[in-house]
Amino acid sequence: MSQSEQPVFQLASGVRLRPWESQYAQVLVDSSRDPGIQHWNRPGLLSIDDAQARIARWRRRWEAEEAAVWAIQRVDDDHPVGLIGLGDMDFKGGSAEFLYWLLPAARGSGAMVDATIRVSRWALDVLGLHRLRITHSVANTASCRVATRAGFALEGTMRSALLHADGWHDEHLHARIQGDAWPDEEHTTTADLNVSNLRNRPAAT
Repeated sequence: MSQSEQPVFQLASGVRLRPWESQYAQVLVDSSRDPGIQHWNRPGLLSIDDAQARIARWRRRWEAEEAAVWAIQRVDDDHPVGLIGLGDMDFKGGSAEFLYWLLPAARGSGAMVDATIRVSRWALDVLGLHRLRITHSVANTASCRVATRAGFALEGTMRSALLHADGWHDEHLHARIQGDAWPDEEHTTTADLNVSNLRNRPAAT
């Protein structure tokens, strides 16, 4: 990663994944004020300066091979509608964890399933990672559907694993490892998801 530019991915669902740039800072500000994103991702309220600093930090983390974070955009619009990425990257241990969210305008499109599969293929086939995981509150049923439809097996429940504003939540643990079967096309283009937010770890920093 440190020797290459972060790739841009064009997806069949009509969106592209591209690195965050400073001109998109207002999108991060807006996302931090969305009730669903604030509840599940806990980004804190961001100012423009905060958001620009976060985008610059993502670039440094790419170069340090610590994280890979993309903006989700519709192909006909330069305005990001969401975020997807891998954090907690451990090349020695062969693992990483997903983080993602969508703004209200993009929810229900099935784009997050498509994006999760595309980033998974890149992480496993190009980076050579062995195991990818998704964790979410058991109350976040939208995230559970996305993880399952993206081919991440449910491995179990972690009790009282993450603190939210309304108290401690149990979390589901999903994972995909090298050699797992990929979902068929029907599952990668599902358009009936009402995704309020898809992760319940702290927002990427």
